[in-house]
Amino acid sequence: MTARRGETSMAKSVRKITLSQSRDIPFNRLVLSQSNVRRIKAGVSIEELAQDIARRTLLQSLTVRPVLDDGGAETGMFEIPAGGRRYRALELLVKQKLLSRNAPVPCVIRTDGLAEEDSLAENIQRVPLEPLDQFRAFRDLVEKGRTEEEVAAAFFVSVSVVKQRLRLAAVSPALLDVYAEDGMSLDQLMAFAVNPDHERQQQVWQAVQRSHNKEPYYIRRLLTEGAVRASDKRAQFVGIEAYETAGGDIIRDLFQQDDGGWLQEPMLLDRLVDEKLEREAGNIRSEGWKWVEVAVDFPYGHIYGLRRIAGEAVAMTDEEVAAAEALHAEYERLEQDHSEIDVLPEGGDQRLGEIETALDELDERPVQYDPDEIARAGAFVSIDASGALRVERGYVRPEDEPAIPQAEGEAEAEQSATPAATSASGDTTEGQTCTSANTEAPDQEEGIKPIPDRLMTELTAYRTLALRDALAGDPDVAFLAALHALCLKLFYRYTPESCLDVDAKSVVFGSQAPGLGDATIAKAVDQRHRQWSAQLPRESAELWDALTSFDRDSRDALFAHCIALSVNAVYEPSNRRPRALDHADRLAEAIGLDIAAAGWSPTVDNYFGRVTKARILQAVREVKGETAAQLIEHLKKGEMAERAEELLTGSGWLPEPLRTPGRPSSATSSSPESGPISPPLRGRTRQ
Repeated sequence: MTARRGETSMAKSVRKITLSQSRDIPFNRLVLSQSNVRRIKAGVSIEELAQDIARRTLLQSLTVRPVLDDGGAETGMFEIPAGGRRYRALELLVKQKLLSRNAPVPCVIRTDGLAEEDSLAENIQRVPLEPLDQFRAFRDLVEKGRTEEEVAAAFFVSVSVVKQRLRLAAVSPALLDVYAEDGMSLDQLMAFAVNPDHERQQQVWQAVQRSHNKEPYYIRRLLTEGAVRASDKRAQFVGIEAYETAGGDIIRDLFQQDDGGWLQEPMLLDRLVDEKLEREAGNIRSEGWKWVEVAVDFPYGHIYGLRRIAGEAVAMTDEEVAAAEALHAEYERLEQDHSEIDVLPEGGDQRLGEIETALDELDERPVQYDPDEIARAGAFVSIDASGALRVERGYVRPEDEPAIPQAEGEAEAEQSATPAATSASGDTTEGQTCTSANTEAPDQEEGIKPIPDRLMTELTAYRTLALRDALAGDPDVAFLAALHALCLKLFYRYTPESCLDVDAKSVVFGSQAPGLGDATIAKAVDQRHRQWSAQLPRESAELWDALTSFDRDSRDALFAHCIALSVNAVYEPSNRRPRALDHADRLAEAIGLDIAAAGWSPTVDNYFGRVTKARILQAVREVKGETAAQLIEHLKKGEMAERAEELLTGSGWLPEPLRTPGRPSSATSSSPESGPISPPLRGRTRQ
């Protein structure tokens, strides 16, 4: 009983705390204190805080202390050691006439301790809002009827920030609980927000738990697996709007660059692509072509062995000429008007762009073909790398070529010719019977008959030897003859119109490298070939005269192009040519070949995903050093390949088959992308 009385007495003797007095104090009786510990500006600006107070009034009281005179008596003024930013915001509202100078301000009056303690305690004891609480608060506001724009305006953030917060709040509740318990980072949570499918999010989270790789990029890759990027040429060809109209879904990443997002219905996209390609092909068929082949992409070199017919560009009409002249005049006037300023006004810059587009459309003239040629030729319809329709018209297959008319006497010669061939020296092959060299042809009573075949062979053998000797002494004509033979083979269907036994083949690649046809170098080679084709005559019989009219520079450039087309440095397991590949190294060294500058860089698709882990680590080690290699050596093959691509981007590193002797294997390269090389203009031969 005595013990209980003691406990009761002790409980009654515990001192209760007394809270500081609070009251409204007129604003004009408040002043800032020099005891405020906050010196560095941070967070919401004074202007934004003033707008928030004007909208919601003051949500937090000011902490003040009475100002004392020299005798220690109160003066009626109060200083503010904690709440200086709120005071500045109220002061701004007073200046803006939105708040009266003597408006009552809720204040907590402190008298004990030091003023610095008030300021320090208020800032240290403040706990910032957890990000997840903010996400959910934004979601609750929207669910209660606020629009995203209204929420953004109310809290002085952009609409995109509100969208991001709402997207994070929409992640699977199970994963939000993991995040709340510090089971994943904010970056990982943002990665999960890329795909709204809660079930898929949880599946990926379970997979990540069993993996060494928990990086956000890996989570995004798993969540977008099987989808098609909006930047894919198929998506660009169909159009995102058409895809969505057809019922397709797109997921977007609001937290990093996603190139337009990911299309979730690949089968739907492929169907839309096929349908649009077929519609476009129907338009091409209506032009009268014998055949039209359609594909999303054709392998590089699909036109080799086909002759391309030449068309003529349709001349501009008088109206088009007048429109082009007017556009040129307007362009020059706008440039002159703004010649003295560095930055064009928005309207002027936009108009210049419109004029350039209109002039380009006028310059791209439609091409007309001979109807007879159209009837035997065809076209390829596909999609280029940018997603635009690619139409390659006017290609004739060998089986559709017209029969070559035989020269007078040629048919008779073929009929009388024996199966065996005669060599240039005049000897006959085994089994062939011929007249003796000393046997003279019998005299003919009527007219002059053709020279006997045997004699013709002997005479032309002597002439061939004389031609060889003379041609060896005239390099210019020898060069012209070789160029003529090369052009016959590379620009025309095969015709035996050259006496030179020189063969040239443009090798068709047996195995296609990924994206080879859309590579910059492939486009440069093809464009150069088309430009030369346009300068050469349509008929092969006119080729010699055309080549003699070229100047030396044009011949040199055309010769180099023809020789370049015959290069074959492709490794083939079934046809090993070690000496030829060694010669390719010598050739690359002689011209200073730089594959990295030409646009090739190692990726998962073209290298890292197709070699062993040891080779991946070797590449990283060569560029980034041993430490970088050790950081990724524990990863699985696919993850290691992705990390290697990221690490070596822009390094200029090349695998052994692409290296040029004498050049470093890796060097950061910033050389501009090389464009197509145009042939020199045709000129007259230099004297």
